[in-house]
Amino acid sequence: MELKSLSTIEKATEVSRKELFRIGTAMLFIIGIMLFTSQHGAGTPGHIMLVIAGMIGGYMAMNIGANDVANNVGPAVGSKALTMTGAIVLAATFEASGALIAGGDVVSTIKKGIIDPALIADNDTFIWLMMAALLAGAIWLNLATIAGAPVSTTHSIVGGVLGAGVAAGGWDIANWAKMGAIASSWIISPMLGGLIAAAFLYLIKRTITYQDDMITAAKRMVPLLVLFMAWAFSTYLVMKGLKKIWKVDLATAALVGMIISAVVYVIVRPIIGRFADRLSNDKDSINQLFTMPLIFAAALLSFAHGANDVANAVGPLAAVNDAILSGGIIKKASIPLWVMMVGAIGIAIGLALYGPKLIRTVGSEITELDKMRAFCIAMAAAITVIIATQLGLPVSSTHIAVGGVFGVGFLREFIKTSYSHMVEEIKHHHEEDDPEAVEAFLLEFKKASIDNKYIMLQQLKDKSAKAYLTKKERKALGKVYRHELVKRSALLRIAAAWVITVPVSGIMAALIYFTIRGMMLP
Repeated sequence: MELKSLSTIEKATEVSRKELFRIGTAMLFIIGIMLFTSQHGAGTPGHIMLVIAGMIGGYMAMNIGANDVANNVGPAVGSKALTMTGAIVLAATFEASGALIAGGDVVSTIKKGIIDPALIADNDTFIWLMMAALLAGAIWLNLATIAGAPVSTTHSIVGGVLGAGVAAGGWDIANWAKMGAIASSWIISPMLGGLIAAAFLYLIKRTITYQDDMITAAKRMVPLLVLFMAWAFSTYLVMKGLKKIWKVDLATAALVGMIISAVVYVIVRPIIGRFADRLSNDKDSINQLFTMPLIFAAALLSFAHGANDVANAVGPLAAVNDAILSGGIIKKASIPLWVMMVGAIGIAIGLALYGPKLIRTVGSEITELDKMRAFCIAMAAAITVIIATQLGLPVSSTHIAVGGVFGVGFLREFIKTSYSHMVEEIKHHHEEDDPEAVEAFLLEFKKASIDNKYIMLQQLKDKSAKAYLTKKERKALGKVYRHELVKRSALLRIAAAWVITVPVSGIMAALIYFTIRGMMLP
């Protein structure tokens, strides 16, 4: 056989070999959990159920790593602040650290209080319910990852607990008021995230990139932005990432954040000043000033996510473990170290094996991101959680991050469309028939600061009649820019996945519960 034919065959089988490696590694992790739990629970009544629950918990943890973690590092990868390998290593390290250091000692067995445990008939029913919820949530996350849709892990588990709970105890078992509040987060989370991210990007544009002397503007504003970032993330970590080992109110968390941010400002201001002096006066150079803040933001978001969302993987597993050992239904379950390790290691493995797909989706397939835009998305994630926590609003970190990506994309569309309209008005208003004169004015207009642009445009309007550009022409012009900057198909796919997460995981959990019940009853 010719070497060329052999090369073709090798390329054709390369994808299959990689997929087999991923599946094989995931199976080894699940088998490892099976072997450990079979020894750990040996001799305990119901230990077979604990073994199965442990395997499902590991499967859930890997799916969280594959899907949910991408939101923390996707913008950093899309903006090229981190390589894919660097992002995976950073996220896996800080996710696992957050889970093990600040994951807490106990977890609520009935996530978000969405069902009433008093209406659950017996201990066996409770165990079956938790296993069904965990498996349904994991399967839905797996399907969403395959479809390239970042979805909320919390909503997946909430849907699973609701569906299995209704199947076990009827419609009255559900707290429908809570479910209404959770459903409201489908709108609240992305809207808040998008608006805050867009606001930060507009602030950066007005105070730095729209200025004639970008270097001087950056030396003044970037340290202030880093100061605000340090405050936001310190407050965010104290309130959310460390809440299970140190529970404080907003005022205390904000005070701690102010102290930390003041120290950070004193340290970074001279460093940024020296680095900025070596840059050229253009937007690409200014982008470099946001590289390190963005990397720190990705690390801190990963730590807080690991501390909070690992409970989505190990919460039902911890509930099953406690129910088997104690023989009763409890509202709070202790988290043994082995259960937390299943969550932490599973998230890291899932991220390494299947995370790149969703990282690329969030980082580069929705809209083009640079370091400034990615920084704004990270800021939106921290600030939105702080605001929502204080107001008691249910929000999803996944929805916030993806909403931030769309927010900066749509702001860019608006700015680009507005700029194109200005250019068209200049061409219509300009009194010179000479094309070179028009081009010269456009070149000067492009280089001018935002305030000078409006002054130049107004001067032209004052000297001649209003330019004629039909509504159809303006709409067509805007459409070109919008399709170029934000991918509409991604928006529709992700929004659809968000809306059906709770219903789909709920229906699957109910079916799985009935299947388990049918197998276990004599």
